[in-house]
Amino acid sequence: MAAHEKRRAAAAPAPAPAADSGLAEPARAAAGGLGSEAEFLLRAGVTAMVREALLKVLEARPEEPVSFLADYFERLVLGSPGAAGEAAAELPGPPQRLARALWYVRLAHHSHRTAFDSNAGAAYEVLGASGRRRKAGVDGRLYSELLRRICQHGGAPTEAAAALLGRVRCRDHEAVPFDVFRYGVLTCFVLLEFAAKADALFGVLDGGSGAADGRVCQAVLRALEDALGTGHFSLPSHYLEAGSKLGPDGLALAMDRALQERKLSTSMSREEFLKKATALFVAKVKPVE
Repeated sequence: MAAHEKRRAAAAPAPAPAADSGLAEPARAAAGGLGSEAEFLLRAGVTAMVREALLKVLEARPEEPVSFLADYFERLVLGSPGAAGEAAAELPGPPQRLARALWYVRLAHHSHRTAFDSNAGAAYEVLGASGRRRKAGVDGRLYSELLRRICQHGGAPTEAAAALLGRVRCRDHEAVPFDVFRYGVLTCFVLLEFAAKADALFGVLDGGSGAADGRVCQAVLRALEDALGTGHFSLPSHYLEAGSKLGPDGLALAMDRALQERKLSTSMSREEFLKKATALFVAKVKPVE
């Protein structure tokens, strides 16, 4: 019986502190503090602002979410009514529109198709924004300049980038439809990734020496050309898939055959290998009509 009473006493909740006691004040202060903090965030618009920023992250799916948020809030501040008027006034100009469009198209990898298309659409709208006296739309001059800037910040050889731009660019005075705009932007990004993969492949061939056996390099380039030549692809990203089908067994066999050839061989530099590999890609790109 005594043990049962002890258990009941232990399970019974502690009595609430009296209203006139000092113990109730901290509890009320803590509850009031939480309420006042949430109310302050709501009243200041911070809650809605953060919610909108998170929705933007989910929509854009950037590769670096933290950098995306930093740029987002920076642009939010620059675009606010209380921000510096000079920065806000410069946004409609072509250089500022190009910078902002470039920021949009770099947010998500092209393999994330929904996010990439959404960001490409946002970039298209930014470039199409113009003054009151001009008709809205993206002209060939801004379109070609955006493509040039995309290729400029990548690792593709200058010759390959110039050849690609010659295939997908439009005349300066031409109006560029969105499907052409998206195709050109996507093709430039695929070229950069193709060049990065070719560079990594050469890193395997040279063993870190900076130069590789010319016979082996030529054999790998022929295998790559054969892989790219199988079928007709409507999307530039499919060329990456074709290149990835070069399995290690097939490459090893091609390299072994090349080494067995009784021919004098010179070395091939990384620069030469990248030029030849990217030239294969550019040759497969469908020109813009």
